[in-house]
Amino acid sequence: MRPWTFPVALQAGTTREPVFQQIAQAIRRDIRRGRLRPGDALPGSRSLAGTLAVHRNTVLAAYRELEAEGWTVAEHRTTRVAWDLPKAPAAPVPGGAKAPGYDLPISLAPLSLRETGLLSFGGGQPDLRLVPVDLLARAYRRALAHPELLGYGDAHGEPRFRAALARLLSEMRGLAAAEDRLMVTAGSQGALDLVARTLLRPGDRVAVEDPGYPAAWATLRAAGAELVPVPVDAAGLRVDALEPLLARGPLRAVYLTPHHQFPTTVTMGAARRLRLLELAARHRIALLEDDYDNEFHFEGRPVLPLAGEDPGGQVVYLGTLSKILAPGLRLGFVSGPRPLVEALAARRAATDGQGDPVLQRAVSELLEDGLLQRHARKMRRTYQARREVLAAALRRHLGGAVAFDLPAGGMSLWLTVDPAIDTEAWAARARKAGLGITTGRAFDFRGRPRPHLRLGFSALDERELAEAVRRLARAL
Repeated sequence: MRPWTFPVALQAGTTREPVFQQIAQAIRRDIRRGRLRPGDALPGSRSLAGTLAVHRNTVLAAYRELEAEGWTVAEHRTTRVAWDLPKAPAAPVPGGAKAPGYDLPISLAPLSLRETGLLSFGGGQPDLRLVPVDLLARAYRRALAHPELLGYGDAHGEPRFRAALARLLSEMRGLAAAEDRLMVTAGSQGALDLVARTLLRPGDRVAVEDPGYPAAWATLRAAGAELVPVPVDAAGLRVDALEPLLARGPLRAVYLTPHHQFPTTVTMGAARRLRLLELAARHRIALLEDDYDNEFHFEGRPVLPLAGEDPGGQVVYLGTLSKILAPGLRLGFVSGPRPLVEALAARRAATDGQGDPVLQRAVSELLEDGLLQRHARKMRRTYQARREVLAAALRRHLGGAVAFDLPAGGMSLWLTVDPAIDTEAWAARARKAGLGITTGRAFDFRGRPRPHLRLGFSALDERELAEAVRRLARAL
């Protein structure tokens, strides 16, 4: 058995209890509190004796006592914690963990982003089976040849990656994002968290879309913001509804998804965009633009981000490479006025310090060679084809139950359900049939039922989409 250290607290000089009994008692305590679990192997007697600076016979005596009491079993020259313990560990506190001995300032419910054991429409996730892992692995190995990347780096992000990212934003999104106004973050959610903690003060009012993105609401609330819902229609956020809100007090920021509104997928029109920018400049409101899936616009002319039409520096632009590559890589970014980016970098330097320079260098190589852009174009064609397959299957199997407009872009469909159908009950039956779907209630600011379903089409191939729709129809 490989030697390993196993710290055990002994009361040398403070108790008359024999050392072997102290060792046995310490191990019993560790089993009760869950540090040692059923089946876990204890260190070898020589290893533990060396760690504790005691004779090996002392450790053997402790192990014999534990085995005699039923706490451990000897198995193939290894001592293991017994599976059938003489006394179960203390029952956990409801909620899964003991409450701390101090007050927490805010309580946030955990957000579940994964569906396990189900054929799930998901929430507009990329198809991880299509990630160019070979290209990424080769680029990562080459990046590892630069040992300086393994040390402390720039809180703004790896310089070569920022330069490549600035070119990408210019070429594919029409932004003039200079490198000194660009910062790399842990995904777009990490970008929003950093911006919220830097820009907002407790009690600041922030307008959000309704229906909208619950994970963003949680991030803004965690920064102390008071959220104010603003309705969404077929042209995106209702800008006319912001002015009555301003009459009741200032707004510090507006969080919105104007390109493909989350979750409805509608695109904010040009006139409404200009009105929003003018209103924000007049009232000194920060516009937090989350452009989470910009590359996947299938029809019509490309729509420039708000940040591309922003002469006054009101827009803080948040984005991610998660949809092109994979969310687990945590590659996001924020672009905004230089003073804000410097403040964000200073705050990050005081917390986690930096991101992953090796990964960022690897992805910068893919960007410089045009490989990531080529992959994005391939994914756009793939997802557009899947959008057509899902739309055709829905019309064939559920034409009388749901209605939808084919979105010009995005990674999901927003369905309106016939009012005669109980949407929540339908979703519950679908789950029993092994199908995960998300109803409109999940995106309502107040958690009210809405006659809508959000069906992502990007993570499932054509066969899986057809099967998912069949299950959905059977559940109805």
